This record gives sequence, structure tokens and C-alpha cells, in this order.
Amino acid sequence: MSLQKEFETRIGYEFSNQKLLQQALTHSSYANEHHMGKQADNERLEFLGDAVLEIVSSDFLFHKYPKYPEGELTRLRASMVCEPTLAFCTRDLELGKYLLLGKGEDLTGGRERKSILSDALEAVIGAIYLDGGFASAKEFIDRFILNDIEHKKLFFDSKTILQEVVQAKAEGELSYQLIREEGPDHDKKFIVEARIGAKTYGQGTGRTKKGAEQEAAYHTLLELKKQESSS
Repeated sequence: MSLQKEFETRIGYEFSNQKLLQQALTHSSYANEHHMGKQADNERLEFLGDAVLEIVSSDFLFHKYPKYPEGELTRLRASMVCEPTLAFCTRDLELGKYLLLGKGEDLTGGRERKSILSDALEAVIGAIYLDGGFASAKEFIDRFILNDIEHKKLFFDSKTILQEVVQAKAEGELSYQLIREEGPDHDKKFIVEARIGAKTYGQGTGRTKKGAEQEAAYHTLLELKKQESSS
């Protein structure tokens, strides 16, 4: 089975136009390396998918939270469709595995880079929209992005939620410690630990310190929940 067919099986959608799927999975580095032309990569599809995602997520939030004012809905939507959250959504799909990347991008960790993963996810949405229409794109978004929204909120609001949890427990001060940095300046990766008092509860990695802190906070929340349920 080809990687494209495997990906179709994973997402539960079969493309009538296979070229759309290939384009959605083609990063600009691959297109440049193979002299495929300016419009062969997934950037145009990403532009379209971003718009489809915005209307579907707006409709979802409007109906799910009828008492939320406009400002709160806007904040929540921004959190749901931001780069770290979309990259988080690609984990179940193992999207990085199916991307067509240039050799340099591949060697420097492109398959795990949040910006590449989030852009590719939006490109897949755009490709499904063109191939199967709005209903098919909405079904994909509902299944892989808007599913388990409370768990997703735990992820994208992790630092705020963790701060509130720690303040309520009064068991020590919350801090984030940079453990180390890896990679060259153009491809830096930060590793951060979240600590309550002197104890480490979670670790996170990211291309920015803020992103690493968010992931560390998320893993800390999961650890605290696990401790609560076992006590």
C-alpha cells in the first residue's frame, strides 16, 4: 500500500483526485528541490483550508457555547486553530510520516515541526473541500480537530489552567526551568521542565520557550490528574 493510500485509510476519506492529496502533502522544500513549479506545494491549499476551518470552528463554537460573548468565542477559536493546537491534532494522524519534504528539511526535523504540521493539516482540509465539498471537509474537521474539545482546551489553555490549579492547592510555586537547548540557531529546540516547588511534574519541547512551557504545563496537568485518580 502506498503512503498516500495509507493516509486515506487513516483519515477515512478517499480522494477522487489523487493529485489534490499529493499537493496537500507536498512541502515547498520538496517542490523546490524537484523543480515542480511555484504552485505545486501545499501553500495555496493551506490558504483555502484555513478559511474552511475558520467557518466550521466558528459554527461549532457558536452552537456549543450559546452563552459565550463574541470576545470569548473569538479567543477560544484563536486558541483552537493556532499552530501548536493544530500540530497537536496531527499526532493521531501521524501526519508527519506522510509529508513530502526536501532532504534538508527532513534531516533537520521537519516532520515534527509544528509550523509544517499545522500548515499541512490546513492544506488537507483545503484538498478535501475541493475534492468532496464542504460537508466532507466539515466531517474531517469534526473528527480530527473538534473532537474531544475539553481535552483540547486542557492543551491550549494548559499554562493558565495549571497556574489556577497550583494557586488553589498552595503546595508550592509554579516555575518553568529551561533544561537545555538543542540544534543550530536556525533550528533551535528548547526543553523545559514544569516544577511545583522543587518537584518536577512535566517536560516539554518546542521551537520556542513558550511552546515548550505550554507542553510542559500540559504534561503536568495530565500527571496531576493521574495522581488524583489514583489517590
